[in-house]
Amino acid sequence: MSGVFDAEKLGRCISCGFCLPACPTYALTGDEAASPRGRITLMRALEEGRLDVTDPASLEQSSFCLGCRACEPVCPAGVEYGTLLEQWRDHQWQGAARPVLARWLMALVSRAWLLRLQGLVRGHARGKGEPRGAALLLGCVERGLYPEVSRAARELRGELAAPSGQGCCGALHAHNGDSRTGGAMAALVGARLPGVIVTTAGGCAAHLAAHLGRERVKEFSEYLAEHEVVPSGEVRVAGRRARVALQDSCHLRNALGVFAEPRALIGAVADYVELPGAAGCCGAAGTYSLLRKRDSMRVLAPKLDAIAEAEVDFVVAVNPGCLRQLRQGLKSRGSTVRAIHLAELLAMAQRDWTLSKRKGDA
Repeated sequence: MSGVFDAEKLGRCISCGFCLPACPTYALTGDEAASPRGRITLMRALEEGRLDVTDPASLEQSSFCLGCRACEPVCPAGVEYGTLLEQWRDHQWQGAARPVLARWLMALVSRAWLLRLQGLVRGHARGKGEPRGAALLLGCVERGLYPEVSRAARELRGELAAPSGQGCCGALHAHNGDSRTGGAMAALVGARLPGVIVTTAGGCAAHLAAHLGRERVKEFSEYLAEHEVVPSGEVRVAGRRARVALQDSCHLRNALGVFAEPRALIGAVADYVELPGAAGCCGAAGTYSLLRKRDSMRVLAPKLDAIAEAEVDFVVAVNPGCLRQLRQGLKSRGSTVRAIHLAELLAMAQRDWTLSKRKGDA
């Protein structure tokens, strides 16, 4: 069998092993097969016909991978692992091989009218913005679960248009075995939002940038930094500036190189606290936390430990999947730390938000 993978991209790997320490699943298992190098070995076996599409190891490793792309920044050969993973799942996850929940979610987000109805019921941001100006991507997950994020973004930047009929960007399809449809959905969003697209979701930013071009897509913190926006106000807790940590979005950091911007914005309105491992995956990884919940929680556990030890008031996310993951994890431990989106934190600061005492304080 051949033609599953882009031959040039697959051939770049020199098996140096620099990717192993960066890989969360290798850190969990110590198993070579659960590393980028090991998975590329499986990909090559598939490409050369030495491995069948139904091979249990290939099926397991294409699923076990988080797709965080932490291997890419450390790779001296420039392997585009994220693209190879999409091609692998395109090949492996066909028909019944694709998880049922993934199929259901893909069908759901494909219906723009349903996303629009969900968002209107939940109360996402609305507004025409400036003519021919930038537009805010409302997202599929975020407008349903966290409509307050888009409202906070427009509160901060009223020039952003927020049309409700924009649809899903296609990242969910691309990460779950249908990258062709994922690319077509990105192109459709690009046509519906013809100017610069500003998104509050790191995963959406990386997917759209890959299909529409980097100049067309800006993540929210990046947009603020490029426009030299200086946040106003402070977030205070118990008479002091709040202590606030950040959980990076994997695709935002590893694919787009955006990580300094949210830290600087947080530091402008609160005392920023860098968590050990903030750059590493939290285990959300799109649908991963739903499809492989146990493994997802194993990845998250050390982060929850670090948050507790840091004694922070808030932990900020820049991706809705990460936000959901952190909130569920913190709730499971009975933590008083609040997980919020960066846009929410900055909007709170603009209102000079103050909490007289921390929850749980005497």
